[in-house]
Amino acid sequence: MQLTRQLFNFITLAVLLVFLAACLPQTDDSNPAPLTEQQRLQARAERVEIVRDDFGVAHIYGATDADVVFGFLYAQAEDDFPRIERNYTWAIGRLAEVEGESALYSDLRARLYMSEEEARQAYEQAPEWLQQLADAFADGLNYYLMSNPQVEPKLLTRFENWMPFYFFEGSIGGDIEQIPLRGIEAFYSQAESLQSVLPPVQDSVPDPNLIIRHHADEPLANAIFDEPAGSNGFAISGDVSATGNALLLVNPHTSFFFRGEYHLVSDEGLNAYGASTWGQFFIYQGFNEHNGWMHTSTGADFMDEFVQQVANDNGELKYRYGDEWRPLSVSRVNLRYRDGDQMSVRSFPVYRTHQGPVTHLNNGQWVTTRINWNPVDALRQSYLRMKTSNLDEFLDMMDIRTNSSNNTVYADADGNIAYFHGNFMPRRNPQIDYSQPVDGSNPATDWNGVHEVDETIMVVNPPNGWLQNTNNTPFSVAGENSPDPDDYPVYMAPDAENFRGVQAVRLLSQASDLTLESLLDLAYDPYINGFEQLVPGLISAWQANAADWPQLEQPIQALADWDFRVSTEAVGMTLAHFYGMNAAQRIDTPDGLSQMQQINWLGTDSPASERLQVFADTVAELDDKFGSWNTAWGEVNRFQRLTGEINHPYNDNEPSLPVGMASSRWGALASFGARAYPGTNRIYGSSGNSFVAVVEFGERLRAKSILAGGQSNDPQSPHFDDQAQRYVDRDFKDVAFYPEDVERRTQRRYHPGE
Repeated sequence: MQLTRQLFNFITLAVLLVFLAACLPQTDDSNPAPLTEQQRLQARAERVEIVRDDFGVAHIYGATDADVVFGFLYAQAEDDFPRIERNYTWAIGRLAEVEGESALYSDLRARLYMSEEEARQAYEQAPEWLQQLADAFADGLNYYLMSNPQVEPKLLTRFENWMPFYFFEGSIGGDIEQIPLRGIEAFYSQAESLQSVLPPVQDSVPDPNLIIRHHADEPLANAIFDEPAGSNGFAISGDVSATGNALLLVNPHTSFFFRGEYHLVSDEGLNAYGASTWGQFFIYQGFNEHNGWMHTSTGADFMDEFVQQVANDNGELKYRYGDEWRPLSVSRVNLRYRDGDQMSVRSFPVYRTHQGPVTHLNNGQWVTTRINWNPVDALRQSYLRMKTSNLDEFLDMMDIRTNSSNNTVYADADGNIAYFHGNFMPRRNPQIDYSQPVDGSNPATDWNGVHEVDETIMVVNPPNGWLQNTNNTPFSVAGENSPDPDDYPVYMAPDAENFRGVQAVRLLSQASDLTLESLLDLAYDPYINGFEQLVPGLISAWQANAADWPQLEQPIQALADWDFRVSTEAVGMTLAHFYGMNAAQRIDTPDGLSQMQQINWLGTDSPASERLQVFADTVAELDDKFGSWNTAWGEVNRFQRLTGEINHPYNDNEPSLPVGMASSRWGALASFGARAYPGTNRIYGSSGNSFVAVVEFGERLRAKSILAGGQSNDPQSPHFDDQAQRYVDRDFKDVAFYPEDVERRTQRRYHPGE
């Protein structure tokens, strides 16, 4: 009886549960409701941890590389979203929508080489792992905007996964920025009228007498006022170091605040540290535990101009190639630009041959410019570089051959050092001078594939134990053990020697038992060899004409007493710098000389009377601007960071720091490119040493680094200028690389969005 009642109660309960379940809303567990984008991104953020150390450097941790990229872009946006947005607004060709009509031809240049449709196709053609990284890039920036509604973008309110395929290398502007905007404007502002006067097609062979205007050498007065863009990279083998470990100097000379400092760590083997250009998802110059890489801008000839014969064949545009006339590709691009409070649109035709888009005119003839444009492989190479762990893997990465505008200085924990001059190098006819525009109608001028890496100029483990590059010729990269120029086509290395290269070879040839600290001493050596002929040449001119220039006796004596070493106290540096700048502007120099040769010519061969007149004018200008020519360099040469604006304002009445560095144009290894701005007498640095690091590889990595100013562009952040005094004092911070070091210096630990 008791068992029957229990059975009855069980059956009653079961029936009740079935009835209640039938009354509840039905769900299909196999098809759960889709997450909103915010929910999806929040879930992703939970898988990522950002740790900020005592200098605001973000160490980003995640299970997968893609999760780390998500956190990486989020952290970058926290540090400097305006520069991320500016970089992509420029790269995808929408700058005029922010800056107005003046930026139209910058946008047109971008669209000449890639359309949005082509960028989307590049994404679709990328390997799945790279697509995942591009997705994470967009997710990280979009989640930042979603989590920070107070941030008001100037244009880009949403980022897309195809955008990184426009901006894939990491150097300043990359290859495309070497194509002058003035030529694009001169052509495309009148393109349709030029099209209307084209001659008809003629059955003729290529003209052997085709007139091609050679580029005139840029006057020193123009070149010298543009601070040299470039970098220094030194690699030291264990034979020259005190510990027997390889050392690396990472010393890019870029615009200040152009890159931030980051550490990326995933469970998939990523563990890279260094400098990243705002908005890119890889470390551009830096290191992992096994090896390190430093890029310097190359002078190798990796892009060419082809002069075209273009004709009108009954309304169809064609261009000659060999003995045939090929259809010229013609399309249109519509560009929006800010016009007051409104948006206006201008439409341009775009013309292309198989050698690239038409970019300018040469003696009335249309010219196409061919550059390396392989976004998928270039982005792939930029990312995979971080995950190499030895020289063989690094060589495999270099074999992708898309890092066109850079040289690479390399060192690793196995003790190897290496140098690669360029990477993407078109194979050409060595009998043709590619330093000038070539005849595009002649098939003999066309590219014939790309050189293998081992065919390019490279050096591995030279017996002297060191390698250097300062944007100079590779034929001094290892001193007496450098490559022989006769072994290579001229187009591989037209680079000239420069003052920094001469000084680097001098110092490294004498170096031994180097440590991180003494490598920094070498990298910041204060001797300025660019004045070795310029200043004695002025002094000798005065000595021969002293009676005519009595007012110059004291400043000439100050120069004679100066040891060519820059410091905040050096009056000689003040006199030499301003004299050199004025001489370059006011004394005509011969054509065909490198910048180093032109500066030396001013000291040795320019008319003595002109030297003295320029110096007299310089002394008078210093008296006027600073109250006396007898002014210490540190009173003149300053570091100032007042705001986070991209176009930074400078003000003599606001706080600034004295700097004992100088411009790389004079051979300063530690570069500080400074100039006066509207309303200032002092000169303020805006480029040169920006992110600098020294690294020792071995059983345990050790590194030191510094940033100009600080990690954040927010003036309210403690990391806006917390490295400024350290920067001018050369007081490098220790890099927190290992977990225990990061933990000891952790200031904040959080997930994106918190």
